[in-house]
Amino acid sequence: MRILITNDDGINAPGLQTLTHIAHELAGEDGEVWTVAPAFEQSGVGHCISYTHPMMVSKMGKRRYAAEGSPADCVLAGLHEVLKDSRPELILSGVNRGNNSAENALYSGTLGGAMEGALQRIPSMALSQYLGPQNFQADDPFEAAHIHGAALIRRLLPSLTACQQDYRLFYNINFPPVPAHAVKGAVAAAQGYRRYTNFAVEPHLSPSGRKFLWIRGGEQHIPTEPGTDAAVNLDGYISVTPMRADLTCHDTLATLGNLDAD
Repeated sequence: MRILITNDDGINAPGLQTLTHIAHELAGEDGEVWTVAPAFEQSGVGHCISYTHPMMVSKMGKRRYAAEGSPADCVLAGLHEVLKDSRPELILSGVNRGNNSAENALYSGTLGGAMEGALQRIPSMALSQYLGPQNFQADDPFEAAHIHGAALIRRLLPSLTACQQDYRLFYNINFPPVPAHAVKGAVAAAQGYRRYTNFAVEPHLSPSGRKFLWIRGGEQHIPTEPGTDAAVNLDGYISVTPMRADLTCHDTLATLGNLDAD
């Protein structure tokens, strides 16, 4: 199997090392793992692409490239330049340092990479590692993803391969904030919503007296509705959330009816 991997934490991020291990386990001895990842951290860029300026792509080693762009840019560079003559069979994005459950998914560059892969009609998954008191200071904070990632992807891959809709399915996978041995299993979970917390800004003054605003995330250990992603993550389960790039609110579409009618 030929696999393309990317992330949003940057090409030197430890989570990308974990993803490289997972990808090699999936690809097998006769497979190929290609890396096209951002040269610098791109957290929070979502599905952004560098539409108005060019990006430089540098070869860092065998099948390893750094791009001055977003994760979605990296997928485009991988598919249409680096691997233009031999498209990958799978795209993996991550493993993100921190969860991309609930509303975090909407900001995530990790998901942006997987979303672009799905739009390019390649089976794609985003992987993120929830951090908390049980794993934040561990020797390997990504242990849950490291140990359980490959087997879970193998189970999920046939459903992605079978999907032929225009807006292809992709998976958002979040590993719980626990050591690998404490993972209780994997469950399908809808995207949740953390109530009473949100992203905000925090003002700071520079030494010259100018005001700058830092974007600040909300509390990450507030559970979402029972059975949704962050709730099951905090209960020790891996969440698997099926997603599409179609933003249509289909339940409202049916109720709108004919807007030109009297």
